[in-house]
Amino acid sequence: MKHISVNSAESDNPHRDRTPARKGRFYVQRFILILLLILLLPLSSSVAKNVTCSRLPLLMKSFLANHYAMKDLTGEVKDHAVDQMIKIIDPTKTLLYESDVASLKPFLRRVFASIQAGDCAALTPVYDILVARARENEAMVRKILGSDFKLDEKAELLIDIKKRPYPKTRKDKEELLRKVVQFQIENNLLAGVSLSEAKKQQIHRYELQTMRVIKRSPEKLITTAAEAFAQALDPHTGYLSPENYDDFRIQMQLSLEGIGAVLSSDNGFTVIEELIPGGDAERSGLLKPKDKIIAVAQKNERPVNVIDMDLRDVVKMIRGKKGTQVTLTILRQAERTYRFHVTLKRDKIYLKEQEAKITYETRSFQGKPYKFGVIDLPSFYGDEKVNKSCYEDVRELVAEARRQNVDGIILDLSRNGGGLLGEAVRIAGLFLGKGAVVATKDNQNQLTIFVNGSSSTRLQGDDVEVISFPADGPGDVYSGPLVVLTSRLSASASEIVTGALQDYKRAVIVGSDHTFGKGSVQTLSRLPRDLGGMKVTTALYFLPRGKSTQKIGVEADVRLPGLFILEDIGETTLEYPLPAQAIAPFIEMPGKAAPRWKPVDKAMTDELAAKSAARISKDEKFLEIIKNNGEAAAKKDVIRISDLRKEMEKEGGGKQQETPTEMKKKAREQQTPYLNESVNIVLDMVVMEMNRTMPQALRAGY
Repeated sequence: MKHISVNSAESDNPHRDRTPARKGRFYVQRFILILLLILLLPLSSSVAKNVTCSRLPLLMKSFLANHYAMKDLTGEVKDHAVDQMIKIIDPTKTLLYESDVASLKPFLRRVFASIQAGDCAALTPVYDILVARARENEAMVRKILGSDFKLDEKAELLIDIKKRPYPKTRKDKEELLRKVVQFQIENNLLAGVSLSEAKKQQIHRYELQTMRVIKRSPEKLITTAAEAFAQALDPHTGYLSPENYDDFRIQMQLSLEGIGAVLSSDNGFTVIEELIPGGDAERSGLLKPKDKIIAVAQKNERPVNVIDMDLRDVVKMIRGKKGTQVTLTILRQAERTYRFHVTLKRDKIYLKEQEAKITYETRSFQGKPYKFGVIDLPSFYGDEKVNKSCYEDVRELVAEARRQNVDGIILDLSRNGGGLLGEAVRIAGLFLGKGAVVATKDNQNQLTIFVNGSSSTRLQGDDVEVISFPADGPGDVYSGPLVVLTSRLSASASEIVTGALQDYKRAVIVGSDHTFGKGSVQTLSRLPRDLGGMKVTTALYFLPRGKSTQKIGVEADVRLPGLFILEDIGETTLEYPLPAQAIAPFIEMPGKAAPRWKPVDKAMTDELAAKSAARISKDEKFLEIIKNNGEAAAKKDVIRISDLRKEMEKEGGGKQQETPTEMKKKAREQQTPYLNESVNIVLDMVVMEMNRTMPQALRAGY
């Protein structure tokens, strides 16, 4: 089991300093979880791959037994579970009618009650409705795309699913599908596909949808029910299917065992989007982006046709243990269309693109050059088994920046959605040195404080557990000017680091109005018999001054225009978020000792904000961002075909779909003005400090 902050997990082996009273409670709680998981084991030795009806009640009990706030299967939880299940089976509101939803809600409520008794037979009528509606949609799309089909240049579609109602009548559904298909056809046309081919692709798209709904089967709806129940408790609790559990593990470890290719699904074909450096797919020199995989064969086995197969199933066939072989049948469409076979050896693939990295920026002031380091940290990753740690990576980057004699550092967390709690605590220590970084409070109101080095916090006692990490030596701690770049996408572990640096007045926080606002901690447990995993919210975390970031995030000291419309991004926009709380402060200030860094005060941040606002008011790229945000807000979640055309013309009119490499380049270009302004702000910090100290220096004989 692993403690998770954000959408991720804490290191398994921190240095723990437990008090005896707390230790007992900790193991009792963990025993409850383990006991319930053991009860999920079947008596036979066969390996199960899906949650079965007999196991589902125990899985639900385990979620409730360990959740921070939701302890009983109340009527509210059942209602939430029903709502979530309907959203999972019809996420776009194009499948079910309003009357279907009205009849399904009380029916599914009874289903969740019967599931508690181990009876899942009632899911069969749900399956029958889904199959009937999928076949109906396929027939409607065939009719819409008949010989008389014409593209409607004035077509508009409400893309905010929350605001879109379910269709009431068959006519309403036909009109909704007509609009959806119009935009799907337009996307194909803008990508260079002919109208006749675009129509064929759309019909096949709905054929695949029908096929996948049929394959879902009443038994597979049990997994859907498990997912819906977990999501009913709070936005970050979840049941992870075996495939989702593997994806989550890859996200945290930045590694996987496979051939090293990024795959996508396009109209029934599995397409190679990108070759990962170091993987056998790239080393072979035989594969290219846009190649289509049409069959997969394991060593000494016959090829399996994967056309029209779900992408997850194809990925499962291609991934495998290091050193084993897999043979792909490739369809390549170039000057001529031909097929060939490629045998590749699976290996450990490291996702270098997502590791921490540093770049350097220079600025001049009054003829003197200044150098700044920009550390980009996309996530708080780590895996002790393969000696992978973002803390170790960032520590090396900070050491490199010190050797380069930088005048300041920018820590870019603007795209960082979180990760391992222990890694976040240690990275904060690279800029703070010794001291308490974050505290968590569990469902028994017991506090755990995470510190670097020894702790002198007054909150220690019988009801407080202290988890300490080795403190960095003075030579490893950076004490110069520091800016943290954030956004509404900065969540959880990012907010822990950002909030701690702000509470200790260590850094200037630059970004949109505030960060995401995810202040909860999850525990990740792998379920036995390859059933996947369960991620349960077990605690809230608190910053050194006692505040929680839950729902409110960390406010920026210097605000920049948001790259997105902000109202739709954040914890408060999610369903069933936990309320914010507060505890007594546990911040460890140096007292009468001289601070290790120049403390950031309000006078400084006010001056920095004023200087930044003056620059932004004249910056063409920021002015364009502000203009685009205003136009997007005015459209009120409605997209028009004419807007798609204008956007394509604005992007240069190219008809080829962007490759992952091109999309990454575009993302970097969008980030450029924010990074540039962050560098300008840290230069302002250096100049302001220089101006404050210059008179005294002159009196000293300089």
